[in-house]
Amino acid sequence: MVFNAKKRLSLAAGVALMLSGCSTTPLGPDVPASSTSPAAPPRSAPPAAAGAGAAPQDRNTPPPAPREFRAAWVSTVANIDWPSRSNLSVDKQKAEAIAILERARSLNLNAIVLQVRPSADAIYPSELEPWSEFLSGAQGRAPRPLYDPLQFWIEQAHARGLELHAWFNPYRARHATAKTPLVREHIANTQPETVKQYGRYLWMDPGEKAASQHTLKVILDVVKRYDIDGVHIDDYFYPYPIDAPNAAGAESAALDGGTSSRGELEFPDQPSWQRYLLDGGQLNRADWRRQNVNQLIEALYAGIHREKSWVRFGISPFGIGRPEKRPPGIVGFSQYDKLYADAELWLAKGWLDYLAPQLYWPVAQAPQAFDVLLDYWLAQNTRGRHVWPGLYTSRIDNSAKAFAPEEIVKQIGVTRSRAGSTGHVHFSVAALMDNRKGIVDQLKAASYQGPALVPATPWLGSEAPGAPAVALRREGGATALRLTAGGGKAATQFAVWSRYGSEWRFALTPAARPELLLADDASAGPPNAVVVSAVDRLGNESERVHLEAAKRN
Repeated sequence: MVFNAKKRLSLAAGVALMLSGCSTTPLGPDVPASSTSPAAPPRSAPPAAAGAGAAPQDRNTPPPAPREFRAAWVSTVANIDWPSRSNLSVDKQKAEAIAILERARSLNLNAIVLQVRPSADAIYPSELEPWSEFLSGAQGRAPRPLYDPLQFWIEQAHARGLELHAWFNPYRARHATAKTPLVREHIANTQPETVKQYGRYLWMDPGEKAASQHTLKVILDVVKRYDIDGVHIDDYFYPYPIDAPNAAGAESAALDGGTSSRGELEFPDQPSWQRYLLDGGQLNRADWRRQNVNQLIEALYAGIHREKSWVRFGISPFGIGRPEKRPPGIVGFSQYDKLYADAELWLAKGWLDYLAPQLYWPVAQAPQAFDVLLDYWLAQNTRGRHVWPGLYTSRIDNSAKAFAPEEIVKQIGVTRSRAGSTGHVHFSVAALMDNRKGIVDQLKAASYQGPALVPATPWLGSEAPGAPAVALRREGGATALRLTAGGGKAATQFAVWSRYGSEWRFALTPAARPELLLADDASAGPPNAVVVSAVDRLGNESERVHLEAAKRN
């Protein structure tokens, strides 16, 4: 991720938790979600699953469920997104979290990627790493009164029908913006041989097996203890190179399509490298570094699914591929040679469930063209994993290189024009919270007119949940649905199609909120048919239940 400047949120004050009698269309961020005013499902729907084809002509059969991964990264490091500053009161932390989730829900997003480990620290209670100073104001200090922020985010996200993916920085041990002392429990003190000083950062050495084992243990601890939907790691493997001797960052230059023009400071992994050679290692230093990262990626993929088979593993690498494989005309920073990240290999081996390459350049910027780079990563995806590119939505700002909101809308259109790309992730949620230059309004009007299911992940499991039971009744000027999960595999959501006249409309509701009100249409009246299916956390859809709503009283 790119953290060039701190972004501040314009957060709505605390928003109430959704209750069962909600409307079928999203509420705005300042409207309490406990409103019971019914509303008709949206008339416009996002694209259906790739290859689904046109909606069937049979008026008795609704179209396929719309599917698209729509997420936003929520950065905790340096208080970029949440909390807006360190040491906020617990009530304000919760209110800001709810405001973000309400914005996501109102925008018809379906996932949040929350940074839970910024720098070998934690925004949740852990016996392995200390509390993050970006949460409480001092490393090792717990929130007061004590609560579990990660558990709160999970519960509140799931109540709104949003997935929660836990985002970990795999190797960073201390961020340049950190201000408070390292506590005794921090890995730099408990295992000092694994941590190196690199410019203004502390970095765990990927060549030290104890460092990678520690990261693996931390991530699997969260998988085991929390009901997360995904594990997500970013682009920080070996650090972005810095110039010697002034320790200036190269990350901005990488985004501009270049590299640092001065000599680079060597990452200080000489002890682990020499140990490798003395043990008989035959790889050159660059290949050895890539092997260190590859071993962690492979171990994470196996370990996560051994613990919970349904938790998806995603990686968000830098967006430009290996130099010798790039399309003609594409130039820029090489993560393969500088970060020692072989993202092409991870795709080829199937060591991830989704790839979110950071495609942070406009379509018209030929040396790093968004559409050309997207096509590159799709071509590498021989195992058929999800490809959900990262969008630089926070570049909608007042800088000289600012994006217009239309650029993000255009990029979403590009992803939808490619059969192998079934979603995207906004970096970061700050731009959406601020509605910079009207980006939220444009997304609602042009891109997110209705809800969408997350695409299915059949390689992790394809068994569908049982068909739900559906009861209908008239309630004022609305049709009330009471939904009950069927037997077998647990459902997390219900997909609901309602037919007004001859037009099908689509809505989603969490399985934990099994009541839905479908408002009468001003011209078409009440829905004359309702179709419901249950959906599990891997996106598998049950058989559909068809009811003629007009005959129910």
